[in-house]
Amino acid sequence: MPASAKKTRRVAVLADSDTRWKWGALTANRIAPEDSDIRLDGYLLRGRATPTARQLQEVGVHADSLNEVTAVEFLRTMAKEQYDVLVLALVGGGVQAMLHGLKRVWEGRSDRPVVVTGYVGVVYEKLADGLLLRHGADLVLANSRQDAERFRAVYEGVGADASSVTEVALPFLGGEPYTGEHDPYTVVFAAQPSVPDSRKDRTYLLNRLIQHARKRPEREVLLKLRSKPGEHTTHIEELPYQKLVQRLEPPANFKLVYGNMGEVLDRTDLMVTISSTAALESLHRRIPTVVLTDLGVREVLGNHHFVGSGCLASWDQLDEGHRPTPDEEWVSRQGVCADGSYATAFDPARERIAKLLGRPGGLPALTPYYTPATAPGYLPGILARHHLGPDGSPLPGAPAHDREPGPVRQIVRRAARGAYRHGVQRVAPVIRRMGEL
Repeated sequence: MPASAKKTRRVAVLADSDTRWKWGALTANRIAPEDSDIRLDGYLLRGRATPTARQLQEVGVHADSLNEVTAVEFLRTMAKEQYDVLVLALVGGGVQAMLHGLKRVWEGRSDRPVVVTGYVGVVYEKLADGLLLRHGADLVLANSRQDAERFRAVYEGVGADASSVTEVALPFLGGEPYTGEHDPYTVVFAAQPSVPDSRKDRTYLLNRLIQHARKRPEREVLLKLRSKPGEHTTHIEELPYQKLVQRLEPPANFKLVYGNMGEVLDRTDLMVTISSTAALESLHRRIPTVVLTDLGVREVLGNHHFVGSGCLASWDQLDEGHRPTPDEEWVSRQGVCADGSYATAFDPARERIAKLLGRPGGLPALTPYYTPATAPGYLPGILARHHLGPDGSPLPGAPAHDREPGPVRQIVRRAARGAYRHGVQRVAPVIRRMGEL
């Protein structure tokens, strides 16, 4: 279809971390109708994990506009702007707060956007809590057949409407399938900011990685890091591997790497992790993938999700040359799409969005499961964290809720935000560690 004949869809994405921005922006592109262009406006929710410019560049997803906002500022914008689709790429509590705030600012409007939300990756904890906080969106995306079944069971089990659950796949899968060993053979350990969380366990993993590099000098051994010290991601990282490695003397074939995971996977022969979503990216490309059992197979680590995958193994096995063989049935249930079906994985979401946008009379009001009547002891606290009252309106004293910030206020806010981030990212972890002595 000629570009001039394509309809332009206006899409907004609200995200609260680098990983969720990546998920939200890529999802926005995946669910856009194939016969349309999109104008993508990004909004970054101000907080502890607001991504830095370097993190945004590393994600590699670009928007037509990108602004940092508070929850109240975002709601004010949504009351004025006209979008076709809104993607809420937030933690569960943030999604719930926005649903209630949006319900208020769109009161009486039938031409509101289709609201979409979901999860960045594997859902291995707080299933019911996270799902019910996301209930009320028009589409709750499930990244796999297994997740779609679980999501519907939770909603139906509490008597909530489950029709919003829509099966898709992880939006950041891609790249060329693995065709054979590189020269040099490359082992990549995908580090996670919060798993494991103790110095003892993180030091153990680092020592084993370095030990593997010493035992196999013909291999290149890479430690793939999510962020640099002082930057925050979706999860808090109080003991960065960069600092732990300074006390060691790794061999020349051991390196720290940053950058886009897809580019790192282009040269990977063996992906190793505790429970990172990188394992699913790797499996999608049929790269040999290991989920470590050294620290046990435990819910707190998230590697219990990979029971039945055929990917569980230990460093001792890897040192001896073990290469896992994934279970094809398990892989097919995880939204990995290694069978080539990825091109059609988002068709159900596209069809549902098109149907909603074409609904006679427009869209009805948002109806979250949690209300002041169903969760009076829970919902107000969630809304208050975003300076919203029980009815979704700004609380007295909410930051600039009654006016746009002027130039002076913006300068003061940037300075205060820098001080806040320094306190949260640098000072607070030190105080917490001192308290553990």
